[in-house]
Amino acid sequence: MNQLSNESSFWMPFTDNRYFKANPRLLASAKDMHYYTPDGRAVLDGTSGLWCVNAGHGRPKIVEAIQKQAATLDFAPTFQLGHPLVFEFAQKVAEIFPAGMDRVFFANSGSEAVDSALKIALAYQRAIGQGARTRLIGRERGYHGVGFGGISVGGLVGNRRTFTLLPGVDHLPHTFDLKNAAFTRGQPEQGAHLADALEGIVALHGAETIAAVIVEPVAGSTGVLVPPKGYLERLREITKRHGILLIFDEVITAFGRLGAPTAAEYFGVTPDLITCAKGITNAAVPMGAVFCARKIYDAILDSAAPGIELFHGYTYSGHPLAAAAGLATLEVYREEGLFARARELSPYWEERGHALRGAPHVIDIRNLGLMAAIELRPRDGAPGARAMETFHRCFDEGVLIRVTGDTIALSPPLIVEKAQIDQIFDKIADVLKSIA
Repeated sequence: MNQLSNESSFWMPFTDNRYFKANPRLLASAKDMHYYTPDGRAVLDGTSGLWCVNAGHGRPKIVEAIQKQAATLDFAPTFQLGHPLVFEFAQKVAEIFPAGMDRVFFANSGSEAVDSALKIALAYQRAIGQGARTRLIGRERGYHGVGFGGISVGGLVGNRRTFTLLPGVDHLPHTFDLKNAAFTRGQPEQGAHLADALEGIVALHGAETIAAVIVEPVAGSTGVLVPPKGYLERLREITKRHGILLIFDEVITAFGRLGAPTAAEYFGVTPDLITCAKGITNAAVPMGAVFCARKIYDAILDSAAPGIELFHGYTYSGHPLAAAAGLATLEVYREEGLFARARELSPYWEERGHALRGAPHVIDIRNLGLMAAIELRPRDGAPGARAMETFHRCFDEGVLIRVTGDTIALSPPLIVEKAQIDQIFDKIADVLKSIA
């Protein structure tokens, strides 16, 4: 298919619809590390779809679990009812999260998980007699989905400027330092002091007004911003001292992206709530979740009158097909040792990524785990154009990358082979040599 009518009914998300419908790039099937176009051309997946297909595409165990579940119990409400599979899944998935974070609230996406976590944080503060704590703190360049809560605490201006946002929200400064930390391998040495900006917000508003702080341990969608050494530890200390809940948005980093089940484990910093989605089901069925410290769950239940304790939920919370996919996904991760595999591949990934230093247009490279970003110098008067041309050219030549602004972002499935890592970075290098 070379062209779609602009009258096509599908309004595509986060897409230049007019350009795409005139120049469509379509995916027809997928298996393991590759997508396939309608004409059968293979495209190596360098981005796990959208940071989400961590175990690779079309895994038989996951496919079979979904098929079997659809034939057994296609849907069951979880309002005042339940089904055994979702309880089993909650128990098993909680086992790989930090100790004590063993209460799981299911949603259908990262966006819903974030809005759920923010509401849970507010409910908790009210439950412990701190109802004046209503202020929420996000971070510049943060991405927390597209719900009204998520875009309010988020810090991507393009996502925010069109919409009316929640009141009572502030933002910490981002941690990106191109001037002093370009081409850093892993965590930057300097920058932990940026967490101290929270003390300034506390001084301005009073700790007694602040419910929660939400950050991505590694900011993904804005272009893989790796936290400076000591930054998350300092943020944890400040929030704990002031009675402020700390939420880690791990929609991208959970389930092996850094070589550990969670970024919380990788960094050795345990927040009060963790949001996740994407890799929880290998993206085969939409699902999101909030993992809560036991004290939060207990406080909300213990303070409530008889009956419903939290007036929040979704029709598809804990959907049977998603629970089946999640259980099968956990088995694939465990049986194939994919988290450890990602950890073992990370040094090779780092070397190949940083080998692009000196390539045309490259002004920064950064990485952690099986994540990497290549920052390109913007074209004069056309920000984002060079990266988007790189995206189109790489796809047409058989490699799927992701771009955000003038940053190339990479996050392959954890089953990637070294030869495929070579192919990803070699293709990017070739394309950068060929574009203006």
